[in-house]
Amino acid sequence: MAPVTVITGGGRGIGAATARRLAAAGHHVALCYRRDEAAATAVLADLRTVGAQAIAVRADTTDPEQVRALFDAADDLRRVVDVNLVGYVLCAQQAARRLTDGGAIVNVSSAAATLGSPGEYVHYAAVKAATDTLTVGLAKELAPKGIRVNAVAPGIVRTDIHADSGVPDRADTAVGRIPLGRAGEPDEIAAAIAWLLGPDASYATGTVLRVSGGL
Repeated sequence: MAPVTVITGGGRGIGAATARRLAAAGHHVALCYRRDEAAATAVLADLRTVGAQAIAVRADTTDPEQVRALFDAADDLRRVVDVNLVGYVLCAQQAARRLTDGGAIVNVSSAAATLGSPGEYVHYAAVKAATDTLTVGLAKELAPKGIRVNAVAPGIVRTDIHADSGVPDRADTAVGRIPLGRAGEPDEIAAAIAWLLGPDASYATGTVLRVSGGL
């Protein structure tokens, strides 16, 4: 499992160089900077180029509350990666071993995988892009066993993820960006998952079905 490493002073100099080297070695990085947001953003772009999941957190390391927020963000990064990528891989592995007579797997991705979610859920979006890649790869690998692998990519849906991320009203405030003019409901995503699992989708594999209200 890839480590999540906190780097203070990561926007410039030795910190930035260390961040780049560790990302190339497979680390996920929580980058702390104090003032220069542009420099930290540039380092983040470099880290993501080599496939690392990374976030930048503005924090004064002499302030205990800001340091706590930095490490909270790093823990959140680890959990997002673990749940949305490592967990998917482990579950797919076990399903593939047991579906000896064929079957279907549906991963839950996100429209964020192609939108990027700047300023909101960039690390989540990056991991969901990996979920899409995992879906396509597994679909090709498991097709000879009669196992279909697809994904559903919801847009903004009324779930607890927004409250858990500290933005409980996001489903309401984001409606102006959604072509259909409203957030989705969990049952609407469930219907898409059920279709992909059922016999009517018997020729669908390697598909990422977008259910996002037009996003």
